[in-house]
Order: sequence, then C-alpha cells, then structure tokens
Amino acid sequence: MNTHEYQAKDVLKKYHIPIPKYHVVSSLEEAKQALEHLKTAVVKIQVHAGGRGKAGGVKLGKTKEESLGFVKSMLGMHLVNNQTGPEGVIAHKVLLSDAVDIAKEYYLGAIIDREKARGVLIASPEGGMDIEEVAAKYPEKILTLPITLSGKLRNYHLLRLANFMGWKGDTAKEGMAIAQGVAKAFMDCDASLLEINPLVATPQGKLFAVDAKLSIDDNALFRHPEIAKMYDATQVSRNEAEASKHHLSYVSLAGNIGCMVNGAGLAMATMDIIHHYGGKPANFLDVGGSASKEVVAEGCKIILSDPNVKAILVNIFGGIMDCAIIAEGVIAAVSVLSIKVPLVVRLEGTNVENGKRLLKESGLAIISADGMDDAAKKAVEVLKK
Repeated sequence: MNTHEYQAKDVLKKYHIPIPKYHVVSSLEEAKQALEHLKTAVVKIQVHAGGRGKAGGVKLGKTKEESLGFVKSMLGMHLVNNQTGPEGVIAHKVLLSDAVDIAKEYYLGAIIDREKARGVLIASPEGGMDIEEVAAKYPEKILTLPITLSGKLRNYHLLRLANFMGWKGDTAKEGMAIAQGVAKAFMDCDASLLEINPLVATPQGKLFAVDAKLSIDDNALFRHPEIAKMYDATQVSRNEAEASKHHLSYVSLAGNIGCMVNGAGLAMATMDIIHHYGGKPANFLDVGGSASKEVVAEGCKIILSDPNVKAILVNIFGGIMDCAIIAEGVIAAVSVLSIKVPLVVRLEGTNVENGKRLLKESGLAIISADGMDDAAKKAVEVLKK
C-alpha cells in the first residue's frame, strides 16, 4: 500500500527525524489558516506518483498571496505521467511546508534485498535525482548497508555511512541518527520502501527530510491498523478500489481479455501465454487461495465493468482453492450479470470433477478448456469470430 508524502512524514516524525514544519490542506480556507504559521511556503500536491515537480505540482510561494494562488491551482489537479498511467490521479490535498535553505542534497532510503532476504539501507551523496539513474551512471556513489531484523544499523556501518556521505562533526551525528531512524521505521512498519529524497543539509549543516515516500507490504497491514487507515482509494482506479474492498489483487491493463486467476505466479503465466497467442490481457486479477463464491462473483463484476473486456478467461489451479467454489461463483456471476462476452474456464486441482460437473449442468454458455495452453488459445480465438 502506498501512502502520501505527508503520511510518510507523520510516520518519520515518530522516529525523531527532523522535518520542516508542514500543514496539509484540502481547501483555500484551510490554506489561509495554515499560512498564518508558515514563512515562505513550499506548496506540493499530494498524489501517489512521482514527477510532481515536472508536472507543476511543486511550487515555492514567496508570499502568502502567491502560495494561495498555487493551492487554488493544485487542488483538483489531474496528474498524468508514466507512473500514473493514462487515467492519471487527482490531487485532493496539498501540503504546505516551511522552505529550507539548501546547501547540499542527499538520498537515504530502505528496501528489501530479495536476493539476500533482508532489509538494506541505501545512501547516496547525490540526492534529488532518481536513485536508479544514479546507480546506472554513478554506481560508486551508492552505498548499501544491511539492516538487522530488529531495525538496527551496526555502529561501524553508521561510521562508514557518515564517511561515505561526507558528514562531519554534528552533521555526522545527526545523519547517523536519521539513518538509524529510517532503518527502525522501515522494519517496524513492515515497509517495502521508505525513502527520503532529498535529505538536505542547510548552510549551517543541519539535516532535514524535505520529501518522503513510504510503501507498506499489504500482507502486513493487519498488524498496522493505524497505517491501514491511510489508504486513499482516490489514488487508484475505481476497479482497483472495489477489488481492495473484497481483498482481491487487481491491476488494470490495456487489453481486451479479462483474466481471473488464483495465485500471482499463475496470473503472470496466464498473461504471458495470452500474449504468446496474440492476445492482450485486460487486467491482472488474483482471487487468492481461499475466496468464497461471492468474492469470485464480485471479481467477475469488476472485470466486466471494464468496457474494453471482450472475453473472459478464468484459469484456476485448485490447491487450497476448491474448484467447485470457483464454479459456483462463476455460475452466480453469469446468472446475475447476464454476461454477454465469451467466457472460457479452465479448472484443475482440488475437487475439479465436481467443479466441471457444476459448470456443465448449469446450461450456461461457458467454454471449457483442458489446460492453460488450450484456455489461452480459445480465449484469443473466440475474439476472431
């Protein structure tokens, strides 16, 4: 789950990371009140996407009137870039922050190193840039340090970090404390990404996190109800928001074959084989391993709400999932929704014979498939008729 910048900063403040004073507003009246407590204000749209500055979503207001003008233009701003997709996202909130004199910009973040199965801190003296770009052009300017399971950085790693970043004296002490706070917050929150970019130094050597990004592993949200409340359904497509209500993993794509699959790996393989036979998947929809027939029916509704869907492929390999439950859900969806697009169903695994029997006895126009290869072929071919 992604969070907004202000939400990430709310988390970082709990770990004593220095952040310029900020206010979040959703109206001009709130902005007027906030500006009574700020000097020169940095005005930033709050959306789940990068590239805000390039799109005009980050401005420096030198007067209260100028800042209010920026707030007025940014509230309701529709941001479309390569991160948002063609639908884009709309800014419903704006962050107003004290401006900071910047002498130097750094990068500090934490991610999961999946090859080594552990959290790692990533640091660079080249902040303000895309970290992937820095890694590609200047790999010698990237430092990676392991984070312990308790969220600590070892003392000698902290000293190495300070030396690598060029921090000295009080700046070094503050920088090491910030790095330790980032590592601890990352592990405590079950985060998949925590990023401060840039972490800036003032001419006096004081460090501030002027931007922040936090993403949480969805599977861990049950342990963090206070973070789960930060979910903003306005920042995803309507279908993704609806899928989230039913604990379904859904991603909209640009094709015309709707996919309902159980398991992320099988879903990826299904999309690949559709491409192999010349088709284009319209979505990624994973119903998981324990969905009820009602959830399966909701999945069908979500797929069909996309007007680009011209056929549906249901590809289920039952391990934990009972194929009969999938069959009941498909039958319920077809009966209620009066599905008019071709529906191809491949079932395999637990209770498969009963599932196939239910589909056959339903009398519905369902195209049965034997194996994933056959299912993909039929889903692509049916669109050519």
